[in-house]
Amino acid sequence: MLRGLLIVLPIIFQIYTLVDCAKTDTSQIRNLPKWGWILLIVVFSTIGSIAFWIAGRPRRTGKNRRPQRRILPPDDDPDFLRQL
Repeated sequence: MLRGLLIVLPIIFQIYTLVDCAKTDTSQIRNLPKWGWILLIVVFSTIGSIAFWIAGRPRRTGKNRRPQRRILPPDDDPDFLRQL
């Protein structure tokens, strides 16, 4: 049972990391281009997956998060009002 778990868990981890890397926006991936991380994850499986989580995945902390653009109603939007 334990031997099967030691085989299945790294495969699940690799697949999860591969999907996460593929779905992440290219501008947010750090240190390598997206195709480089995908290649690293596929070729080096567990080590590549761990490397992506440490060095490639975007940080989700406050200062590294992109500011959300607020959608303004037309009467508050200065660009819209200039066009009138």
